[in-house]
Amino acid sequence: MTEDRTPYPVRVDAALDAPLSRWLWLVKWFLLIPHYVVLAFLWLAFTVLTVVAWVAILVTGRYPRALFDFDVGVLRWSWRVHYYGYAALGTDRYPPFTLADVPDYPARLDVPYPERLSRGLVLVKSWLLAIPHWLVLAVFVGGGLWFGASAADDGAWDGGWGAGGLVGLLVLVAGVVLLFTDRYPAPVYDFVMGMDRWVLRVAAYVALMTDRYPPFRLDTGGADPGTQPVGPGPGPLPQAAPPAAAPVAAPARSSWTAGRVVAVVVGALLLVTSTGLLVGGGSLAWADTTQREDGFVMTGREDLSTARYALVSGSVTLDTAGDEWLIDDVLGRAQLEVTAADPGTEVFVGVGRTSDVEGWLQGVGYRELDDLGPTGEPRGRDVAGGAPAGPPGEQDLWVAQDEGTGTRTLTWRPADGDWTAVVMRADGAAGVDVVVRAGLTAPGLTWLWVGLLVTGAALLLAGALLVALAVRGAHRGPTGAAPAQPGPPGPVAPPAPRGAPPADRPAGTTPGGPR
Repeated sequence: MTEDRTPYPVRVDAALDAPLSRWLWLVKWFLLIPHYVVLAFLWLAFTVLTVVAWVAILVTGRYPRALFDFDVGVLRWSWRVHYYGYAALGTDRYPPFTLADVPDYPARLDVPYPERLSRGLVLVKSWLLAIPHWLVLAVFVGGGLWFGASAADDGAWDGGWGAGGLVGLLVLVAGVVLLFTDRYPAPVYDFVMGMDRWVLRVAAYVALMTDRYPPFRLDTGGADPGTQPVGPGPGPLPQAAPPAAAPVAAPARSSWTAGRVVAVVVGALLLVTSTGLLVGGGSLAWADTTQREDGFVMTGREDLSTARYALVSGSVTLDTAGDEWLIDDVLGRAQLEVTAADPGTEVFVGVGRTSDVEGWLQGVGYRELDDLGPTGEPRGRDVAGGAPAGPPGEQDLWVAQDEGTGTRTLTWRPADGDWTAVVMRADGAAGVDVVVRAGLTAPGLTWLWVGLLVTGAALLLAGALLVALAVRGAHRGPTGAAPAQPGPPGPVAPPAPRGAPPADRPAGTTPGGPR
């Protein structure tokens, strides 16, 4: 069976510069910091506009042209940065700050605009259909498809697909060889380019730019099979020949001006921020209106147990700087509800200052509860020790307490300081098995979620307006006219023989006239 070598519509071209600096690659991470910062914002806007495009394709079957041009520009910018940086180290020429194509830069990317896209495929191609490619790219880039300015757990930009995997390893090998021999190994370059090209094809497919499934093949080397190279460099990306009757229009300037790009980025930031505010406000509204019991907003019930003598909460610090209204008007009263698993067991629940509680528990075995784990259950650590000196209810360190059988309820007005809650058996014996939940009256909760929803709605409106105005302006183009649609595909003319005159100049002439 013959392998399909049909050129893929996402065209990724590059030319290896020679000579390359031996040492510059050691500091390119620092030189690229400005690009990393800009790309972090551009990829945020890219994500927002891709979601908008998803809705548009689902409804109309068309990718809005202005959104398409922006997203292609972000991919193009990212490819230049990564070709200069640690996804290739293929050039020492600093990448330009632009979404537009730069014909003389040694790394170029182009995606033809699709007139129509499948409304059905848009539902599955970005995740389900792309799964096989995700698995391949996990090997290439060490963790799945790179999608631009991704954030690590600490919020730092992770450097893109050159940060790991086979691409990162081979580029490191090439850098070491370059450092000692002043040469970039050609086989390594060709293979790295094949992997980079695969990454970008899948990125464009997942970003809905084409319905054609990415091929499972490595098109190695700098020249993409869809591009006819001209001269020693990548040359201009050739366009399909228009019909004979159609005039060839002069190339237009990019409709995405700096002002429009900034507007889209700011709008995307506002939209993302508004989403967080609306989700947070909605969650608080749900809790305030559905989870109140006797005036308290209650948590869910949690089963807690230990074979030791006590369950002890982590220390809770409250510092209002003397503003008592924060307690009375915002937090309100606190409630801790404890029910023994065995109805006949008497339990004790108390709250005291952390220093007093720690002093009394010195030498006592207990389980200290920390924050919630990934499953939503409290994590904790066991502290070794023996039995307490006496029943907890006989101690005078508690500011609020309750004990007995059945459900015990402790109600307490919080105050400034460090506080710790303790649950034990009333007789101080080992083995505590209870169901616990907590709550607050939170009188200021209603005003909080109303404020979040109002602010979120305002930011949503402002962000949508900014994005819409920028996209509308880009759609009109730099001169106020809508950008011309590409003509039907046609054959690409082969390169002229060396020394032959250009096709638009007859033989025997020079640019200045006849020889």
